[in-house]
Amino acid sequence: RVAGAIDRMPVIGIPASTTRIEIIDVHMATRRYVEAVAKGCGALPFILPALGDHYDMKAVVARVDGLLLTGGRANIDPVHYGEGPHPADEIRDHDRDATTLPLIRAALDAGVPIFGVCRGIQEINVALGGSLHYRVHEVDGMMDHRMTPGDPVEKIFRLRHHLDMPEDSALASLLGARRVQVNSLHGQGINRLAPGISAEGRAPARRVEAIRVAGPRRCANGGG
Repeated sequence: RVAGAIDRMPVIGIPASTTRIEIIDVHMATRRYVEAVAKGCGALPFILPALGDHYDMKAVVARVDGLLLTGGRANIDPVHYGEGPHPADEIRDHDRDATTLPLIRAALDAGVPIFGVCRGIQEINVALGGSLHYRVHEVDGMMDHRMTPGDPVEKIFRLRHHLDMPEDSALASLLGARRVQVNSLHGQGINRLAPGISAEGRAPARRVEAIRVAGPRRCANGGG
């Protein structure tokens, strides 16, 4: 049962990923993200299909109170941060790329809050002009953060490493600690931070795993 009157609940947009289930193409959002919005925040989740330039992004962000950018199986295509395209065997989600990157810029222009998880923070960085390590596990000194296929769920989502935060970071203030243990599942990772983005938390080897857009800003460029 939905707690509270729906017309008073904040609406949180969740851009969908696209995938194929057997022979059917679908737009999807993982259940744990949807339930986090509904049950954890008492908000109304709105799954936004990945239809790219079908949308007027300014109109979309005018209809929501915030955005949750989720993780996803596909990595962001490197063409969006000035590098070569995916190799042929890489999982792709061009529709999500075409939706989230301009949506992020429109949301920041409109002052709509954004919370990104995993791929979500990578999208924010790329949308604002930053770059990624295409395969972070191939960078000297970096951890392999990828999920091992076939692992049980409890192993996949276990705490994997620590995250260190500067004393003056907003994240440290929110969590009441400067070091926490986190789960981490991804193949790409932030390389060059976009202008106006600060590092809020770093994994071992100083790799950025938490970021913040420093105050209200207008986006002047990006990777979409």
